Amino acid sequence: MKTLCTICARGGSKGVTNKNIRNIAGKPLIQYSFDQANKVSRIDEVILSTDSSQIRKTCLSFGFNSWFKRPEKLAKDDTGKIQVIRHALIESEKHFGCSFDRIIDLDVTSPLRSIKDIDSCLDYFEISKAKILITGCNARKNPFFNMVKVKNDIPELVIKIDKPPKSRQKAPLVFDMNASIYIWDRDTLLKNDSLFTKKTVLFEMPEERSIDIDTPLDFKLVEFLLKDEK
Repeated sequence: MKTLCTICARGGSKGVTNKNIRNIAGKPLIQYSFDQANKVSRIDEVILSTDSSQIRKTCLSFGFNSWFKRPEKLAKDDTGKIQVIRHALIESEKHFGCSFDRIIDLDVTSPLRSIKDIDSCLDYFEISKAKILITGCNARKNPFFNMVKVKNDIPELVIKIDKPPKSRQKAPLVFDMNASIYIWDRDTLLKNDSLFTKKTVLFEMPEERSIDIDTPLDFKLVEFLLKDEK
């Protein structure tokens, strides 16, 4: 079972300038994902997909494997993750001269994940015989209870049911996708454009390891937690 790990980093981040290579608690943000992947014995190769020469230069300085540049058409604001990872898989199979059985993607903006989280996801992917794995955590807001949309200037629940719950604990369980770990079976990645299939499973991670850096506030919070771990 050969496993490829992709770490994808586009230049020109909007929410936090240069966040992928910005120093956080002592090292570039992207290096956390790289270091984690290198400690997982079941990962055979770890590769970088980027359109940015600056990101590539930074990553090469700490041993990242990078030999191709992501095409401009796959580095736009509306480019989907699956397209990018599919391209990285094809480039990797040409480069290494082999086929990979599964692909795991570690999102750069989720450095709080643990090595145990990655190993547990790989275990669950194997045991469940899934084709796709996503990660998430128990949602703080619930569309059945305290998430609203505004229609004709009137707020209403995102999802309305006949007997609305009187507390969040009584509402149907929902999860926030935490954009931390994704796993695909090779053929599924190459042929399927959606994450959500009958063979998709969700692995639950704790809230404290599920913060996805999207804003300057997220960055400060994650930096505080990373420093607290040291």
